Amino acid sequence: MRQLGAWAARAGVGFVRACLVAAVTLLVPAVWAAAVALGIHGGAANPWSWLLPFVLVAVGTFALSRPVCGAVRFLVARWTGTVVPDGYLQAAPVTRLSTGFWWNGFSYERTRRDALMDQRLRLRLRDPAVWRDVRFTVLAPWTAGLVAALPPAGLAAAVLGLTRPEPAARLAGALGLCLAVGSAPYAWRPVRPVAVRFLRPSRAMALAERVDELTAQRADVTVAQAAELRRIERDLHDGAQARLVALGLSLATAERLMATDPEVARALMRDARAGATASLAELRELVRGISPPVLNERGLVDAVRALALDVPLDVTVTATFAEGLGNDPHRLEPPIESAVYFGVAELLTNAVKHARAGRARVTLTRDDHGIVAEVEDDGRGGAEPRPGGGLDGLRRRLAVFDGTLEITSPADGPTRVRMAVPCAYS
Repeated sequence: MRQLGAWAARAGVGFVRACLVAAVTLLVPAVWAAAVALGIHGGAANPWSWLLPFVLVAVGTFALSRPVCGAVRFLVARWTGTVVPDGYLQAAPVTRLSTGFWWNGFSYERTRRDALMDQRLRLRLRDPAVWRDVRFTVLAPWTAGLVAALPPAGLAAAVLGLTRPEPAARLAGALGLCLAVGSAPYAWRPVRPVAVRFLRPSRAMALAERVDELTAQRADVTVAQAAELRRIERDLHDGAQARLVALGLSLATAERLMATDPEVARALMRDARAGATASLAELRELVRGISPPVLNERGLVDAVRALALDVPLDVTVTATFAEGLGNDPHRLEPPIESAVYFGVAELLTNAVKHARAGRARVTLTRDDHGIVAEVEDDGRGGAEPRPGGGLDGLRRRLAVFDGTLEITSPADGPTRVRMAVPCAYS
């Protein structure tokens, strides 16, 4: 009885999904049929009306291709978890020049509205992904669409046949009902391989997108390096350098006063010694901000544990692996260790500064594919990456290593951030 109930549930869900797939994929053929019917209806009055079906078919197919493909991608991702990227060309920003004209990446226009319209039209005509969508819109009805139409067609045949008194009609209705029930759990499934085969970006498109992504990452790295160099220079100029200059002046003055006023000279030397100690502490703090010594000496796990001790939170660090000292063959590459370490540091800082959390948990795991770091806090939530913000910068820094950043942060918390970086071990 339980198996029968499970089968009925699968059949019901499959029937609904098959109807959705059939409705989406057969929308364009319905437009074709309507255009042909309109042309036949007007053929007796106007001999040129045969042109109308061709115009309607071309325009309708082109206009409906993107919505149909978007709906198919959504259904496939929702039902199977398979994400089929669209690969559309991204529009460049429309900028106004000093001459008053607007540049949209293709041509100059007098108004911003004209520039956007021209840009949108050119992208639609030049984008290979658009013509790939048109191809899918034409092929899908004869593949996934026909298979998905079996359950609703079988149900329609069953209703029409079983309501008639003729034995042949009742037999046809019974066969239609069997077809509808038997094919319902499976009729929608061909949409996934068809979508993956015909909707995914081509190798050339994927390569071009990867080149653009690497170019943007290179620009981000260059900007980040320049900002870091300016920060180091500013910290040295305003901190340690000023103290060292003052130390030199104090020692020079003490040297001149040593013979005439030894007490003042000794006081200046005490101040110079205190200044040297403060300068050394500032230099150590600066070095720790560039590359923490504990990270270089003991590895990522111990460095994160040491970081947790300095954070004004109740932080629990859990690691499913341990690292040794020195040249441990199982340690990560230094750039990846540094990226993950500073990512954890930034997330813990956000938990204190923005989320107002009281507790946090850091989990470090690694497998054959790379390392995963999860940071969870009990703060107020609502964290999301904003352009130019810290989380957006962290995502860009991880993207240099093909890493990903996943954020789960409902309005009332908790906030859970997952950093995954594919890597090998040194």
